[in-house]
Amino acid sequence: MPPTILVTGANGFLGRHLVAELLRRNYTVRALVRPQNHLAASPLPPLQSLPIECVTGDISQPDSVAGAADGCTAIIHAAALARVNPARDPALWAANDAGTATVLELARQAQIERLVYVGTANVFGFGTQAQPGDETQPFAGARYGLDYMDSKRAATNRVLRAVADWQLPAVLVHPTFMLGPGDAKPTSNALLLELYRGRLLGCPAGGKNYVHVRDVAAATVNALDQGRVGESYILGNQNLSYREAFQLMAHVIACPPPRWPVPAAVARLVGVAGDWQARLTGRPAQVNSAMTAVANDGHYFSVQKAIAELGLPQTPVAQAVAEAFAWFKEHHYV
Repeated sequence: MPPTILVTGANGFLGRHLVAELLRRNYTVRALVRPQNHLAASPLPPLQSLPIECVTGDISQPDSVAGAADGCTAIIHAAALARVNPARDPALWAANDAGTATVLELARQAQIERLVYVGTANVFGFGTQAQPGDETQPFAGARYGLDYMDSKRAATNRVLRAVADWQLPAVLVHPTFMLGPGDAKPTSNALLLELYRGRLLGCPAGGKNYVHVRDVAAATVNALDQGRVGESYILGNQNLSYREAFQLMAHVIACPPPRWPVPAAVARLVGVAGDWQARLTGRPAQVNSAMTAVANDGHYFSVQKAIAELGLPQTPVAQAVAEAFAWFKEHHYV
């Protein structure tokens, strides 16, 4: 009988790829999805149509997921709320920190053999393109005042405490910025749509690391029986400035790249203006000062540890862009 893996967040962008990768390797999959999930009317086939078991619950409400991991060999905890606007949002703490506490308790009660926690590279200190940050660098994101980063750092600390205090057999993986097909909401791949529609008017001063979502899924599933308990692994690929990234993306999807650099000082002013607009209207503006502060920095990371210990693939970022945009075209987003 193949091992049964519980996947939280199974209906999300990464979660869908995790389910596909697990099925490809002949695992038995139990998918935990929220009631009336936000992808119910998406162009993706419903999870219920796949050869998996679906259970309904919300990790921010522990009673609703009681027993969800019973009979499972392992858990991949990929459920999270990822948004940065508004910068402060209690819902992020309920989903990311308290929700992780719920999943850790499920793992303990079910005596699972491995938990793979999906975090974010933003919980580590970033570096330059010449000297990128890695898993040894302390959290640098507190400067931004973003509940997303702060809650994910708190959740990471929870997992590490469970390893130390409960001897929980957990491995932690931390993706960078994921691109690829099947982003129905869309989430990170919305950047490609904005670029294609001519809504990106300039290039911020900073940059980030990009990775194909299928590479993240492959390394995350590898972590079920590879990697060291209690260790963190950054899952990424290519470090690109925003100018480099937008030029690459524009070339692949055949549209003009943004022409003008946005000086850091100008970006800060735009962010402050967004903060004031939000205060006056009671609704988030298009950007806030936390978002522009992030855009001004280079969030560059080394992924050598994950390549060496988790077999992280390195699909070219240009291929991830091409596949994402082809999927958008096929499903009439553009």
